[in-house]
Amino acid sequence: MSRQARGFTLLELLVVLAIVGLALGGASLALRDSGAALLTREGERLAALLEAGRAQSRASGVPVRWQADAQGFRFEGLPREALPTHWLDAQTRVQGPQAALWLGPEPLIGPQAVQLVHPAWPGHSVRVATDGLRPFALEAAP
Repeated sequence: MSRQARGFTLLELLVVLAIVGLALGGASLALRDSGAALLTREGERLAALLEAGRAQSRASGVPVRWQADAQGFRFEGLPREALPTHWLDAQTRVQGPQAALWLGPEPLIGPQAVQLVHPAWPGHSVRVATDGLRPFALEAAP
């Protein structure tokens, strides 16, 4: 039998397996969720929920207050099932003294902000804020 008809050598197979292993390792690292991505997702969701609460407050004329607590958060003034009351990740927390926001019913509210942190990523935080006229949005944390 000629050398070409015998197949691959052990060295060639090991090189291919090493390349596949490196590719899979790189892909798994690229797909891993970082703390910044988790907090960004939490902040974007919170901004949308705050705007929904603000809109419901204006439509109903009832004052609505958002309050963070140990289990998550709540919207005081709205029916209990109107909006979600939990974080996407149970360890997400509000940092600092501003753990309550007034959402209306006035169309103009004062400047307000809340900063979100996660104990697994102490170097990362996101800030959800409004100047009172514009909608709540994600800002770069100071």
